[in-house]
Amino acid sequence: MLPALYAALAAAQTEHQHHPPHDAQEYARVLEDPKRDAWQLPHAVIMALELKPGEVVADIGAGTGYFSRRIARHAGKVYAVDIDPKLLEIAKKDAPANMEVVLATPDDPKLPAASVDTILFCDVLHHIENRPAYYRKLARALKPGGRIVNIDFHKDKETPFGPPVAMRLSEESVVRELEGAGFQKTKSFDILPYQYFQVFERR
Repeated sequence: MLPALYAALAAAQTEHQHHPPHDAQEYARVLEDPKRDAWQLPHAVIMALELKPGEVVADIGAGTGYFSRRIARHAGKVYAVDIDPKLLEIAKKDAPANMEVVLATPDDPKLPAASVDTILFCDVLHHIENRPAYYRKLARALKPGGRIVNIDFHKDKETPFGPPVAMRLSEESVVRELEGAGFQKTKSFDILPYQYFQVFERR
């Protein structure tokens, strides 16, 4: 049943963000459950991004590669970035040739300078502690004309799963933070039932 899945996913996300997963295989099973597609709508998200065939994308907080593998079908190269080596090992299994895993640290995505066209966060940005410093590192990793995409849970309403409301970032706070880092919101999409979906580019 979906409510049980949502509860399991919420617990797994919280565990992953604050402690190493006790069982990476179990965490992977929850993240990769096909029922997740019903609310995450990965195909709709990727179509909204209008990725170009040669585009380079960094999926930060990629985990098991749920989005990375799908993006690889539409982009030239994908960096699957995560701080958990066990999850990246799972992501590497049967990974497309154009997907590269990157073991990051909590304060550094470890991306090459001027290497990425699109940086994607999905349910991750609210867990990064020193975001102003992190944004500076993202800016260095972006190519000219690059963009940052953020998908995260609404703060102004309860959802069947996801982090506690107190942990979440509002849409407005993300806009303010990224404006402070030299970016502006250029698009938003209202296609996800429990999450907002924003696109930012340099001013």
